[in-house]
Amino acid sequence: MNAPGASSPNPHRPGQLAMGIGALIVAAVLAWGAAAIPSDAGYAGVGPDFLPWVVSAALAACGVMLIREVLTGGYRQMEEPSGAARGDWRALAWVSAGVLLNAALITTIGFILSCSLCFVLAVRGLRASEGKPIGDLRQTVKDAVTGIVISAPVFWLFTKLLAVNLPGITASGWI
Repeated sequence: MNAPGASSPNPHRPGQLAMGIGALIVAAVLAWGAAAIPSDAGYAGVGPDFLPWVVSAALAACGVMLIREVLTGGYRQMEEPSGAARGDWRALAWVSAGVLLNAALITTIGFILSCSLCFVLAVRGLRASEGKPIGDLRQTVKDAVTGIVISAPVFWLFTKLLAVNLPGITASGWI
């Protein structure tokens, strides 16, 4: 079953179907976990189960849309990517490492430093995806300083203005 106007079967359909089913499974697991969270109203009347339900609903909607697209032709409007648009697994690895290290280290080294590390690794991945050199030590230091300059005001806004506790290095929560 080909998409309208297509001359060969679409090779993306099995992967797209798997992604849609996977999104529905993750949404179901997240909803199951959210159902176990007590819904006592918290800040502004929103309980701790609110965000998991929102994410679960968004994942379910994405899964349904992906599966619908497969059933109606799958990626029928997209051309095969070329060059930098094809993606780069090294870039994905750098960005993923940044996100995972941020989550793993945020309570150990604090919000500002862990977010700065995430920024450094994500920028390195984005440079790699564009075919640019990932940079030397000097560029890495510049990226780290930029990450600190971005994450420090975010930390201040959340902790001081919104009264949301974020992990810091010192007992007072500030560096």
